[in-house]
Amino acid sequence: MKVLVVDVGGTHVKILASGQRVSRKFPSGPTLTAKQMVSGVKKLAGDWSYDVVSIGYPGSVVRHRPTAEPHNLGPGWVGFNFDKAFGRPVKVVNDAAMQALGDYKSGKMLFLGLGTGLGTALIADGVLLPMELGHLPYKSGTFEDYVGLRGLKKWGQRKWRRLVADVVARLTAALQAEDVVLGGGNVKKLKELPPGCRACDNANAFTGGFRMWNESNGRLPSSRKTSDATIHIA
Repeated sequence: MKVLVVDVGGTHVKILASGQRVSRKFPSGPTLTAKQMVSGVKKLAGDWSYDVVSIGYPGSVVRHRPTAEPHNLGPGWVGFNFDKAFGRPVKVVNDAAMQALGDYKSGKMLFLGLGTGLGTALIADGVLLPMELGHLPYKSGTFEDYVGLRGLKKWGQRKWRRLVADVVARLTAALQAEDVVLGGGNVKKLKELPPGCRACDNANAFTGGFRMWNESNGRLPSSRKTSDATIHIA
């Protein structure tokens, strides 16, 4: 089965298909609708063959369907029929969850995406649990208010780095994560990673998209790595 992976971002839509070595992309932006995205992807992937599609979406997703319109794209995503538009089965997950899938090795892994907001996902023994931890209360706002782009601009890099370390420590302790992966465009602004963390490889978002179609009824044992293993999406 050949998979087409679509990573929808605020500035670009990036795609890669099974068997291809080089990804492709086209501009997105605040006016991009779901229909325009599909049209652009189909045109860009016109010479690729694929049977199914994975989409990493920058917003809340439940049962492979967006439940809220994205903040940095155009309208028309909620209720859009991706299967019909692509003419193939489609699975949609939050973009942080797709990145987490690509970086997962074993055990209980917490993914935190430091970008415009705070993307979060937890994988426990091969079971993906998309989360919205960034909206939880923290100080006089939310985690996202302090370690997202707003916090970076408000507090400056030095204090923002201390806030990131504090938030990572709190969430790691609360969720008892064995492995913590930091991603997102602002990771490069950290002088050093908080203790026990590793930085993700952004290209692994495509790996996550491929793994979305490698599900089985069983769960991945925590002692087994996921190079060709299966992930269960809860």
